Amino acid sequence: MRKICFALSCLFITGIAAAQSSTTYTPAASNLQAREWFKDARFGLFIHWGPFSIPGSGEWVMNQRKITVKNYERLMHFFNPIDFNAKEWVALAKRSGMKYITLITRHHDGFSMWDTKYSDFNIMNSPYKKDIVKEMADECHKQGVQLFLYYSLLDWRREDYPHETGRTGQYSGRTGKGDYASYLQFMKNQLTELLTKYGKIAGIWFDGHWDQTAPEGEADRSSRIDWHYDEIYSLIHRLQPQCLIGNNHHLTPFSGEDFQMFERDLPGENKSGLSFQKPSDALPLETCETINGSWGFNITDTSYKTHRQLIDLLVKAAGNNANLLLNIGPMPNGEIQPEFVERMEYMGKWLRTYGTSIYNTKGGYLKPQDWGCVTQTSNKIYVHVLNAATTNISLPDFPYAKVVKAYFLKDKTPVTIALQNKTAVISSLRCNKQEEDNVIVIEVE
Repeated sequence: MRKICFALSCLFITGIAAAQSSTTYTPAASNLQAREWFKDARFGLFIHWGPFSIPGSGEWVMNQRKITVKNYERLMHFFNPIDFNAKEWVALAKRSGMKYITLITRHHDGFSMWDTKYSDFNIMNSPYKKDIVKEMADECHKQGVQLFLYYSLLDWRREDYPHETGRTGQYSGRTGKGDYASYLQFMKNQLTELLTKYGKIAGIWFDGHWDQTAPEGEADRSSRIDWHYDEIYSLIHRLQPQCLIGNNHHLTPFSGEDFQMFERDLPGENKSGLSFQKPSDALPLETCETINGSWGFNITDTSYKTHRQLIDLLVKAAGNNANLLLNIGPMPNGEIQPEFVERMEYMGKWLRTYGTSIYNTKGGYLKPQDWGCVTQTSNKIYVHVLNAATTNISLPDFPYAKVVKAYFLKDKTPVTIALQNKTAVISSLRCNKQEEDNVIVIEVE
């Protein structure tokens, strides 16, 4: 009997996994074009912000402090970000060299940052009473910054979310039974609002799938529920065919997804313990990371990354053929703390000098090395020397037959280079140790 039950459970899990990607997806021409734009953009801003910012303990405070729905909902009544200025936020992103913004619209706590008809737990019922998604969408469209919308698939508040089988949200005081059909319709209704009320949306960034799976690294990470992604994804692509879909499930991409993301990891790395999946060869890639150690505002987290660490992260992401989505957690009053602003503006200044080696490039033919990494275009190889002590570099299996010239990008100072037996050898390098990245341009034919 046990064997029969085990076999049936395996069939059930297999069926759920198959259902997640049962529909064959053919992206529209506008979607393929959007993917190319996304790959060229290379740098975006992630914004984690909402009532969870008020306690100053990160975006998981409801779950970590075991706050019940009844008590957590009180935060809505004093979330009043009177210093929020969408124009300034978008302008800061532009000055920082960021080409797109991914904005939290609804996190795991279930609070909706827009004027939604499908939940009373939303920004319009706070003292602020203004549609933050609209304010950000209007400014992004006005200033020419693409807007992605983060949307949580899980909910620590709603009774109809299948909370009984979830890994998180078990202390919220819910006693009812989940009803995924009801919850699915709720998500469809909200996604329809987001994709019909705010103009062109560049992408939807899903999160929370992992709530219904075994932990990352387990042999079987099949979902305990059928999310009906074929229905969700087809709805999005029907409403806005160009809209890119990504899902932070820490798995190989499912059918219907348009880019693959890596949380706190560069593609192919697994320092965070979340990224056991292999990077896709077909889809654009993105890595998301924080400036300090927190996603949402954390009043005690002062572990800010240095300029060098942030430049290193951006460059290595590009060298791995991925974008960097760099996160900030604004304060509950709507201000972005000065430590974030200063670092973002520094990166913008750096990109004004070195941006040609990042934007509109692809990951180099050679994987990142101890000395740094490579990005490239059709006629240029950019050698990013992140270790300034490096004096000699070999680029084996060099894919070009002729080197026209080589020089430092910043000041055009010539660099000694020779092509020997299909290996490009850079020698007698004298790098500036004050620079985070000594970028060498190799012009090729």
